[in-house]
Amino acid sequence: MTAKPKEYMSYEEYLEKVKQGIVTEDGRCPVTPLLVMLQGRWKSQLMYEMCIYDSVRFGQLKKDLPGITNTMLTKSLRELEEDGLVHREQFNEVPLRVEYSLTDMGRDLLPVFYAIMNWGFKYEKEIYEAKEDK
Repeated sequence: MTAKPKEYMSYEEYLEKVKQGIVTEDGRCPVTPLLVMLQGRWKSQLMYEMCIYDSVRFGQLKKDLPGITNTMLTKSLRELEEDGLVHREQFNEVPLRVEYSLTDMGRDLLPVFYAIMNWGFKYEKEIYEAKEDK
């Protein structure tokens, strides 16, 4: 049986306390680490694609992200792996096979991506209209 993850505060408590400033025990912003991990053009899109698959190969990610170069895909996957969000498994076969999957920490972001998706659907029209006006 899996233990329920620790909830630091309810959403209602968050709404009440956020105006006072919520910080970690060492006084830092609790949102910044994730934003730093996902910064850049491709990482958030890559993480979204990783949510679709239990495990996925480099070539499939390349197909799913038109416009990304091999170099950028490799760099982004390595950084996400270093940050603990993605697991890389190499199979010593000929030809060599490598698969990527989300770690537990990466899977813990699924509710975050769900909330972002809902926000995106809610404001999609306004977002694209604003971009067209520029």
